[in-house]
Amino acid sequence: MTDAEDARAELLRLRGSIDNIDAALIYMLAERFRATQQVGILKAEHEMPASDPNREEQQVARLRALAEEAHLDPEFAEKWFNFVVAEVIRHHTEAKEGR
Repeated sequence: MTDAEDARAELLRLRGSIDNIDAALIYMLAERFRATQQVGILKAEHEMPASDPNREEQQVARLRALAEEAHLDPEFAEKWFNFVVAEVIRHHTEAKEGR
């Protein structure tokens, strides 16, 4: 095999790994949203607020620490969490409104 062929084979192998990781992330996010939907229903049934700033603050700190341990940019981890939480709060608000 030439260097170019070796590089192409390595590229395909790495892309296959990335595709598998992406698939796992999608399924994990789906599982996460199933759990948060149940939380939203519980909150709506018991007239609890859609947002829990104390919990969110604790989660940000926890995820930033995990990101550092994993050698992932903590800022990125926090942005990801904030993006997900905004969607979760939207779902909780819709559940409270009976949608």
